[in-house]
Amino acid sequence: MTSRSRGAGGGGRPVKRPVVHAQAALQLVTEALLDRKAVDPLVLDLRGLSAATDYFVIVSGTSDAHVRGMADHLMTALAPHGIAPHHVEGLAQGRWVLLDYVDFVVHVFHPELREFYQLERLWGDAPVLAGGTRDDGSKG
Repeated sequence: MTSRSRGAGGGGRPVKRPVVHAQAALQLVTEALLDRKAVDPLVLDLRGLSAATDYFVIVSGTSDAHVRGMADHLMTALAPHGIAPHHVEGLAQGRWVLLDYVDFVVHVFHPELREFYQLERLWGDAPVLAGGTRDDGSKG
């Protein structure tokens, strides 16, 4: 993983995190989400395209409860590996949960919101590392 770290609110003291190789962390993330029946998983490589993070993991759930359950399970599954999110948004609502792990960001969407925001299209130049096809049918 990169040495990038952010304190609370993007400033302040750096967040201490164990050094876990990004590919290993992404493998843990995808396994945990697939364990909970994630729909249409996609990993986008944003290195060189975004200064904010290196990877996006995008998945859908089938309901608000499914979205919340996947996000909760992901945090629980990564904790024993010393991987904790820097910031979490949307967990209570369960429509779009964003889990910011600094070097990668996980987006767990309700299908309607994933279709509305179309992050796959927004980051259309990003190589697809894992998962299915983009909305337009291309592999990346």
